[in-house]
Amino acid sequence: MIALSAIVAGWQSIARLIDPQPLTNLGWVLAAGLIGFAGNELVAIYRIRVGRRIGSAALVADGIHARTDGFTSLAVVLGVIGVWLGFPLADPIIGLVITAAIAVLLWGTARDIGRRLLDGVDPDLVDRAERSVRAVDGVQDVDDIRLRWTGHQLQVSASVLLSQETSMHEYENIRSRLDLAMRSDLPNVGEVLVAPRVRH
Repeated sequence: MIALSAIVAGWQSIARLIDPQPLTNLGWVLAAGLIGFAGNELVAIYRIRVGRRIGSAALVADGIHARTDGFTSLAVVLGVIGVWLGFPLADPIIGLVITAAIAVLLWGTARDIGRRLLDGVDPDLVDRAERSVRAVDGVQDVDDIRLRWTGHQLQVSASVLLSQETSMHEYENIRSRLDLAMRSDLPNVGEVLVAPRVRH
């Protein structure tokens, strides 16, 4: 749907550059564009925020789609202002600019959805998880850390290096602190698996 929005906006803009059409009822067009942009942006903010909170790439993509619809409405507003200022080609030129902006949003959305479909995780989440593990008292090093989305939950597994003097009771405390750190620093954490390794 995002790609279709870009294609339609680009096609309409090129058509109006080749064959300019007079705009009528500019006041109503301006009002509709402003209302459309504001409404779509509010919906986009809500969907993207909730999608990121619950780990739903599909809901984030839906929010970005709403944002592209808002940009289309904004293009109409800017085009109307340009026509009012005596520049009739403002409408199709701004339409082409918005088409480019939609294409950039499309690339980001396709990348995020593709990563999720291929069982990938945002590298920033992996870095955050590793920093969280290293910050836990008792952990000397991190041998390996892996993250995986299962539905809307992020599964975490970490192989950590502990001191040879670490007792079972101390290990249980370290594992508990690791679990709390993961849930505090990462979104929608499900299961946290910790594999200890002792330095000899």
